[in-house]
Amino acid sequence: MAYKKSKKSIALLLSISIFTMSIVGCSSSDIEGEKTIQKESKNELSEYQNSTIQNTEYGKVEGYLDDEDKTLIWKGIPYAKAPVGDLRWKEPQDPENWTKTLDATEPEEIATQLSGNEIKGSDDCLSLDIYRPNTDEKNLPVLVFIHGGNNQTGSSADIDGTNLAVNANAIVVSIQYRLGALGFINLPALKDGNEYENSGNFALLDINKALDWVNENIANFGGNKENITVSGFSAGGRNVMAMLISPMFEGKFQKAISFSGGMTIADYDDSEKVFAKAIAPLVVEDKVKSNEEEAYEWLLTDDKDVKEYLYNISSDRLVNLMNNAGIRMSVFPHLFNDGVVLPKEGFDTENYNDVPLIMLASSGEFSGFAAGDKYFAGTDIETLLTDENKYNEYRFAVDYGNKLYGLFNAEESAKRMINKYKSPIYTCDFDYGDNEEVVGEKLAKSLGSFHGVFLPFLADELIGISAAFPEAFENNGAKDLTEKFTKYISNFLWNDDPNSEGLVKWEKWTNENDGPTQLLLDANKDEAIIQMSYERTDYKNILEEIDNDNTISQEAKNKIIKEVLNGRWFSNELDKTYGNESLWIE
Repeated sequence: MAYKKSKKSIALLLSISIFTMSIVGCSSSDIEGEKTIQKESKNELSEYQNSTIQNTEYGKVEGYLDDEDKTLIWKGIPYAKAPVGDLRWKEPQDPENWTKTLDATEPEEIATQLSGNEIKGSDDCLSLDIYRPNTDEKNLPVLVFIHGGNNQTGSSADIDGTNLAVNANAIVVSIQYRLGALGFINLPALKDGNEYENSGNFALLDINKALDWVNENIANFGGNKENITVSGFSAGGRNVMAMLISPMFEGKFQKAISFSGGMTIADYDDSEKVFAKAIAPLVVEDKVKSNEEEAYEWLLTDDKDVKEYLYNISSDRLVNLMNNAGIRMSVFPHLFNDGVVLPKEGFDTENYNDVPLIMLASSGEFSGFAAGDKYFAGTDIETLLTDENKYNEYRFAVDYGNKLYGLFNAEESAKRMINKYKSPIYTCDFDYGDNEEVVGEKLAKSLGSFHGVFLPFLADELIGISAAFPEAFENNGAKDLTEKFTKYISNFLWNDDPNSEGLVKWEKWTNENDGPTQLLLDANKDEAIIQMSYERTDYKNILEEIDNDNTISQEAKNKIIKEVLNGRWFSNELDKTYGNESLWIE
């Protein structure tokens, strides 16, 4: 029997709130009977089928078969020591070896975070989950998935690789990493370690450590360590883009997929001020300083008392800060251009980790963020769909936010990279969700092709927001799109190229004015609708559309430009054009 992990395992909770709806998804597997034990030698790679026990460099792990006996699954495998005590803001360290077989049948605790109105999780969170097809095949490609959540929330359970591993015939690894101010912080008093620790990019150090673990151990699970694709959604996608410019990740992966990612980076010096401002109220609350101004100035020093204070703040209080970020780097800075982990020049660097790359966006990237903005807060979905003035204002915010965010997530990145990048770049736009006749009025008119709409097609099950609209994803067209989308991804994992016979050719990005741009993915009720687009846009064109739009009052238009669309990842050109005030601390 397997040796139970000493700390308590918990069921993972995925909660997504859109307007007044809450969608909770959780899954569990019952494990009965003795597991089939694989041969002792980790070098014997001939048999994997039904082999729930595998070797790692640190000891054996026991997983389980899914209910249909099609996928082998291991959950909560530690890839590093718990970053607690003196290791709170240090490079992740190798886990301790274990002698008895480690139980990997239950998920590990999520990283400490604010989930809804509760603090959940544990600082002992540096773990990963593995899914592989229940076959004897070896040298399978490896897809490493980095979850989203603005680098403040989320977990490895945000993707379920049970179906994906089988459909793509690949090993799926989903990882956890430090979040919030535990994952990113660069106050001066903490800069007494090595150059990587002084960067403040602790979450990237965790991801790097997880990749090292995969390179060292994945062959034991039948994976090919020479064929690793890093991927991520939202913040995970932005982390992937950051990994493309980080010298630390050189040679550690062979391909990359950024799902709704884009190029984001935070100025190192400006970020210090934001963290000092955010933590200052805690200093006053703890009676260390008498007012927030004194606390702010103190936190910006390298006083050893500051370090001692920071190390003694409870994690619950730290992750409860800056939770109103709303895709604004000025509220929660991360991915600092420290000059070591990430170059000072950011994405203007000439030195990319040059690998084949897919960048995906959806046509409704901003809808959920607009819905959650305070301008529309308190307006339930029924009112929004029936109040003509409010709905027109919402559509204005959504339509232009979608265009700007979608451009930022894929096409704009391709434009910036193409002259410095030798490997092929593929971009695509997920349009599914906008057709009322296919997905229903409520989804089409409110969220459309929302941020993360690709997830149920990739995972081949309802996941995230899609769980609130099951009927929209259960028709034959959605099933056909799932099959074709997965085939593109599988081809890319296996062959560095998403194309194969029977699929619309996905052409790589070029800078030619009449060249191909994005693969468009959609479906009607009966079949997938996939085509290659040659249309191009840029920020100038979108801003001209905004100028010429008279669907709402000028007063509402000005307010949305300056209070809803401002200061986001994608808002740089909009903010300059309309003279929007900077949200960064001066």
